[in-house]
Amino acid sequence: MAIEDRKADHIRICLEDDVDARGVTSGFERYRFVHQALPEINLRDVDTSLELWGRLVKAPILVSSMTGGAAQAEEINRNLATAAQELGLAMGVGSQRAALQNPELARTYQVRPYAPDILLFANIGAVQLNYSYGVDECRRAVDMIEADALILHLNALQEAVQPEGDTDFVGLAGKIAQVCRQVGVPVIAKEVGWGISSDAARMLWNAGVAAIDVAGAGGTSWTQVEAHRIPTERGRLVAEAFAGWGIPTSESLLMVREAGAPEGGKIFASGGIRNGIDAAKAVALGADLAGIARPFLNAAAMSAQDTIELGGVLCDQLRIAMFAIGAANLTDLRGTPHLVERV
Repeated sequence: MAIEDRKADHIRICLEDDVDARGVTSGFERYRFVHQALPEINLRDVDTSLELWGRLVKAPILVSSMTGGAAQAEEINRNLATAAQELGLAMGVGSQRAALQNPELARTYQVRPYAPDILLFANIGAVQLNYSYGVDECRRAVDMIEADALILHLNALQEAVQPEGDTDFVGLAGKIAQVCRQVGVPVIAKEVGWGISSDAARMLWNAGVAAIDVAGAGGTSWTQVEAHRIPTERGRLVAEAFAGWGIPTSESLLMVREAGAPEGGKIFASGGIRNGIDAAKAVALGADLAGIARPFLNAAAMSAQDTIELGGVLCDQLRIAMFAIGAANLTDLRGTPHLVERV
């Protein structure tokens, strides 16, 4: 199957089918904020902004990497970028391999005209470093969309169940280190829905990544997505067995923190974050950005205005959660004593 057809399949399946993880959640429901009846701050003064890699981000919400490389993806990415620009959010594009193989597809990723000011992430599968890709291809992906940083996504389980999967992950840490040294922009290591363990985090920090996106379990399961594409009953049974696989996002976030980020190392949390309160919990647990994908995909498949409205709701929820615990800014939120684990 052509890569652009696979990208179109992924969009259709995520929009139309139930591809949620089964039997595993993000873990954020295990935490609650302790409401402060006297927050001693003014809601209008709550500051949700941060500066990251030379860009101002108005709220710690990342429009997570989703798509590109198919006709429908061009409009979806345009709508996502329009909303990110309007709201001052960060954004990542989907894997750019399709456009590296077929330059005519580059336009489906090129969102800078709609979002000149946002923090924008390019994206390549890390495993492609074992399949002829190198620093040059990484630079091409960055230049293609005028990105501020590069995501190398880690999707070993998805590749293992995908009929056309690339499954040679031998020696990738060293090749990731080479990209980090030579690509010229910060490198983000990102899972796609099964989480980063402490051991993996230490390897990635040692390789020199600037950030880790834990992308834990509890949201979309890519083995469930692939199960809808696999043409054989045997393949579907294999894929569906992993619907509950992975490290819950909140647990993975703590594991990556405990692995010891270097000075300046950033942690992003995505995977099953469905509202601004979840995003606030992620920041309180140590995340710099909270990534959200499928809710944005559903909105962007409708219109830019729907996407802006969703993002506005998420930002309002985050800001009000901060107000209700007396956190005037993200430093206060990250250090809050008012997040407790339910017993």
